[in-house]
Amino acid sequence: MLQAGIDFGTTNSVIALRDAQGKVRSATFGTESVFRSVLCFWNEEARAGTRLHHAAGPGAIAAYLDDPTETRLIMSMKTYLAQRSFVETRIFGRRFTLQDLIAHFLKALASAADLDPAGVRVVVGRPVRFAGEFADDAFGEIRLRESFAAAGFRDVAVALEPEGAGWRFAHALTRPATVLVGDFGGGTSDFSVPRFQPGAPVTPIGHSGVGIAGDVFDYRIIDKAISPLLGKGDTYRIFGKDMPVPVEYFSSFARWHSLSLMRGPKTLRDIADVAKTAAHPERLRGLLSLIVDEQGFPLYQAVSRTKAALSHADSAVLRFAHAGVDIERTITRTEFEDWIAPDLLRMGTAIDKALSDAHLAATAVDHVFLTGGTSFVPAVRRLFEDRFGPEKVTAGGEFVSVAEGLALMTD
Repeated sequence: MLQAGIDFGTTNSVIALRDAQGKVRSATFGTESVFRSVLCFWNEEARAGTRLHHAAGPGAIAAYLDDPTETRLIMSMKTYLAQRSFVETRIFGRRFTLQDLIAHFLKALASAADLDPAGVRVVVGRPVRFAGEFADDAFGEIRLRESFAAAGFRDVAVALEPEGAGWRFAHALTRPATVLVGDFGGGTSDFSVPRFQPGAPVTPIGHSGVGIAGDVFDYRIIDKAISPLLGKGDTYRIFGKDMPVPVEYFSSFARWHSLSLMRGPKTLRDIADVAKTAAHPERLRGLLSLIVDEQGFPLYQAVSRTKAALSHADSAVLRFAHAGVDIERTITRTEFEDWIAPDLLRMGTAIDKALSDAHLAATAVDHVFLTGGTSFVPAVRRLFEDRFGPEKVTAGGEFVSVAEGLALMTD
């Protein structure tokens, strides 16, 4: 039976395939090794009435960009796995559970890689700690398994994502070593401490995780650099008194997986009513235009590009324009690091927890392997260099190492 590792991610997903000789390669989707973890739904007229269609990955993005106001873009599905409060949603009048949505995506992912879900044995990754303030990790794994079963996968094992990355890194080692692995996804940051002995399986001896990663860093940029231009911190008048514009508008706006929920009629009416007496009504009207015109995706793309630029430069310009909203804001790396300082502290605590769980001092770690897009952020890398020394810290396979390691675990 064909063997594979699947890294179903918050932002991107990857499939790695293992051949009969034990060699592993990542599946490709066109010219890319990653498949965007998004779905797009739209209605089309048919003889019997309207028919609901959907696309996944690059096709979903193309369908959305073709007609953003008449489509529903579903992002960051993984974020909700461990949230008991999220049971179902309605898309153009049809009910979908979270497992339904993820199964639709997984079927498309397998099809894009020319895989028959029923004919492949897979090891699927899961975070050490699922995203969300009230995450139930056991519940999250149950729903992850249910999603793969609904997609037609019959032979599924689950392993921790940083352990997968650890297998991939240790596969190249030639002598005994203790490794700390940092795996940074879109929604979670996970840490594992595996011990490697040549000729023996990789043995995990400690792990930890925190629901903070790339999406949270994006949130900080939106919250600090964009939301104030859209009315955050402003006041409006009610019964002759100045009141602060409700902050919940902006906490939802700054999280791309919850932005679509703001399109509800009540929320839109509330924002419009507040704008009537706001100190700067044009700012809230700009917020409304971004929500109504489904501009979340291009806005988050602009934010993500700026964040990536700050990994290589001391400053970057955030640019975005739509229907009267014209943003051009220079952000320095120092500013950005100040904004994410609380998140870095929590990451540091999780690193220390992984060491504690393994009953090790930092000096007992021989190698540190970092993977995932957020590992490029200089302030994140410094967390490890300060604890373990820069000579021990390496990175690689930022988007494929988890899936490739999971494929190696299919023995």
